[in-house]
Amino acid sequence: MGQCGITSSKTVLVFLNLIFWAAAGILCYVGAYVFITYDDYEHFFEDVYTLIPAVVIIAVGALLFIIGLIGCCATIRESRCGLATFVIILMLVFVTEVVVVVLGYIYRAKVEEEVNHSIQKVYNEYNGTNTDAPSRAIDYVQRQLHCCGIANYSDWRNTRWFNESRNNSVPLSCCKPNASNCTGSLSRPGDLYPEGCEALVVKKLKEIMMYVIWAALTFAAIQMLGMLCACVVLCRRGRDPAYELLITGGTYA
Repeated sequence: MGQCGITSSKTVLVFLNLIFWAAAGILCYVGAYVFITYDDYEHFFEDVYTLIPAVVIIAVGALLFIIGLIGCCATIRESRCGLATFVIILMLVFVTEVVVVVLGYIYRAKVEEEVNHSIQKVYNEYNGTNTDAPSRAIDYVQRQLHCCGIANYSDWRNTRWFNESRNNSVPLSCCKPNASNCTGSLSRPGDLYPEGCEALVVKKLKEIMMYVIWAALTFAAIQMLGMLCACVVLCRRGRDPAYELLITGGTYA
């Protein structure tokens, strides 16, 4: 019964190390996705410290590649030192992922405040040219999120661009895709997106932060299972050093 248990634990541990390699790729992808998305929305969100969870999760992903290699070698060779190192590193990574979850929730709560603070400023800086970064950011967000203005399209009346253009229209990025011959004129509100961008930007940024939180929680749970299996192998190895090796089928003297 004990031999069956140790063999099962080693088999599960090897399988988990393969999962760690896949998890490393996924975590790096999630972190990179946060960076890319932040680049698109950076004008609406000035606090760069919000990227800390993404930086940490990319670092964890890179570390998981190394952990998977150490875990596989230590499990197959049944190295006591290797397995102990594996468990210690997993514990440190587990603590780091808990920190990522906490930071994710903290910064997720700050998203709305940050967007509310900066969005009016960004809209006031709009000048309608592609060479202007705030203008590109607003046009991109309005097209991607299907929104117009801050609370709605009428907010454009309060912007410097609207007062200077004096044509009673909003940017073409406010036009619905199915609206034919849309010029952005406020006299044809049916051609424009009715919803404002502020709430949608907040929602989008909160969703992105939730991706980081759920990724960290999911792989923290997998790491707990990995630590448990490694501890089972270590404890069994300490009590009875003569049991069948996972690969060779021999005995360890």
